[in-house]
Formats: sequence, C-alpha cells, structure tokens
Amino acid sequence: MPTKTRETTSWWPLAVAGAGVIALCYGFARYAYGLFVPRFSETFGLTTVGVGVLGGLSTAGYAGGLLLAPRTSARSARGTVLLAGAAATTGLALMAAAPDVGVFAAGIVVAGGSAGLVSPGVAQLVQESTAQDRAQTWANTGTGLGLAASAFTPLLAVGWPLIWAAFAGLGAVVTLLAWRTLPRTRPAVTADGESEGLKPLVLNSALIGVTSAPYWTFSGSRLAEAGLSPVAATWCWATIGVAGLLGGLAGRVVERAGLPAANLVTCTLAAAGLALLAVPGLGLAGALASSALFGSTYMALTGLCIVWAARVSPGRPARGVTWSFVGLGVGQTAAAPLAGAAAGAFGLQTVFILTGLVALLAWAPWFKPAGPAVRQP
Repeated sequence: MPTKTRETTSWWPLAVAGAGVIALCYGFARYAYGLFVPRFSETFGLTTVGVGVLGGLSTAGYAGGLLLAPRTSARSARGTVLLAGAAATTGLALMAAAPDVGVFAAGIVVAGGSAGLVSPGVAQLVQESTAQDRAQTWANTGTGLGLAASAFTPLLAVGWPLIWAAFAGLGAVVTLLAWRTLPRTRPAVTADGESEGLKPLVLNSALIGVTSAPYWTFSGSRLAEAGLSPVAATWCWATIGVAGLLGGLAGRVVERAGLPAANLVTCTLAAAGLALLAVPGLGLAGALASSALFGSTYMALTGLCIVWAARVSPGRPARGVTWSFVGLGVGQTAAAPLAGAAAGAFGLQTVFILTGLVALLAWAPWFKPAGPAVRQP
C-alpha cells in the first residue's frame, strides 16, 4: 500500500481544529466586545472616550500578538496556536471576573493578543503539515464561525459577566481539544527572496482593510438609517458570520483558477456587497444579501492573503501572514475616521458607494499576486 505523503494526509482535522481556535480568538476574544459596549458602559461608567480607549487597547494587544507570532511560530507553530487559545481564555476570564475597569482593560489586552497570535500560528502549522490551500482557507473561516456563534448573545437575559465566563469556559474546552488534535511538526526551512513578493501582498491587504473598515464600523448605522430594527441588525451580523464559512471555498478556487483570478473575482463580489448597502429604500432582504456578500468575501479575501503569504514565504508563512495582517490593520485604522468624516459631509450612502468603487482597485497591477505568489503547476 502507498504511504501517506505530506500532500495526501487528511487536512480536515487540522483545518477544523485551527478554525476552532480562530473562532475563539476572533469571534469571542476580539470582536464580541463591540456587541456588549452598552452593558460595559453601564457597569463601569464608561464615556464614549473610555469605550474608544478600551477598543484601542484591544487593537494594541492584537498588534503585539502579530509582532510576536513570527518568532514563536518559528520555534513551534503548534505551541503558538495553543498559546493563542490560552491567551483568549485567560483574557475572557479576566474580563468576566474584573472588579474594576483596570482589570477589565488588562483582560482586553490579553484577549486581543490572542487574535494576533492565532492566524500566523495556524498558517505556519498548516504549511508544515499539508500542502493543501484549502486547509488554509477553511481554517480561516473560524472567524465567521465565531461571529455567528456570538451574534445573539447580547439578547440573552443574563448578566454579561456570566456570558463572558461561559466564553472563557468554552475557550478552555477549545484549547484542550486543539492540544489533543493539532499535529506536532518540524519547522520548515526558511526560503530567501521574499521581500519583493511581500509588497503587493501588503498593498492588497491594506486595500481590504480600507474597504472593510466602513462596513465593520458603520453598517449598523446604515441599517438603522434605513429603518431596520436592532433585531434585524443582529440577524445581519449573524449572516456575516454564517456566510463567512463560504470563504473556505476560496482555496478550491485557487486550485482550479489560480490565486490572481480568485482574488479579482472575490474583490469584485465584495464591491457589489458594499455598494448594495447604499441602495435607496434598503429593506431586510437587501441588508441580508449585503451581509452575506460581505461576510463571504471578507473571509475569502483574508484566507487568500494567507495562501498568498504561504507562497511568498514558503518556509515561514507566519512572517508573511503577520505583514499581511499588519497591512490589513493599517488600512482599517486609516479608513475608519476617513469614512466617518465622509459620512458627516456626504452621508452613509455615498460612503458605501465610494467604498465599493475603491474595492475595484484590486484590478490595478499593484495589488495583483506576482512571481512566487502565482500557483505553480
């Protein structure tokens, strides 16, 4: 009987375990904060400035995790993923038990750091374990899974500390299962000549950040402006998460059509989803369609960035993923205030029309995969 090779070994268990830890770190430890801002504000007496400071601390923790991830992943990709799960669990537990805003802030920083660690760690582990692009993109859909799972938790008739304690308990279970499932691998040999291939990757990631920030920040306001209820907005948030699971199909598209074609098609669909939110008389059906397009394309595009990073940094994809996600974060950080200023001057409908047009810049040569990023036969 033929022996299993790196290419034929089943990649599903690794993808599922990786997706689980990513769901924990992003869906619960990083993004769920925004769903509970009114409750946090009431408990700790936060002003809008305080809410913003805490959000900034989460981003600071995320940046710290990103900067640390390449070094820890080079030593042990598996250990980095488990560290991310442990950090998410610890951060959530600190937030749940916080007697004051200082401890709560510390928990936010630790929880945010888990998100920075997990994606580079999972990308490195997948690269060392399997050659399947599909494993990278399916693991990345964990963000969508986490968003969907946390979407309705604000509607529960219990206090937020109990909900956060449940998140922490779930985090402990997910981390334990990952410890039992994730394979032990040997670090791959680092390849040289990556820097030129990283430039279009970082530019592309920044473009994704620029075009996604208005949606993450102002889609709820646009839905309210269109007359949709908070419950409808919750359904739209859940749709973003569920549709994000379709982003795992991006790896299959890469295998069939190549990375450049997959990226262009996905960016075009993303532009349609952004512009759809600007349609006059937007109803629930249109809002759900926009949420589905945004969720599926955002998860697909970030998954394609991970595949791209694995191509330009074949020995250490964690390094490429880190640079990619730094570009994504810079784009989001720069675009959010600009979108707010534009909304004040021209209205949210104009903002989403312009954002959709900006997404089409992906067709420009500066944002296209080149050289090592092109799929080899």
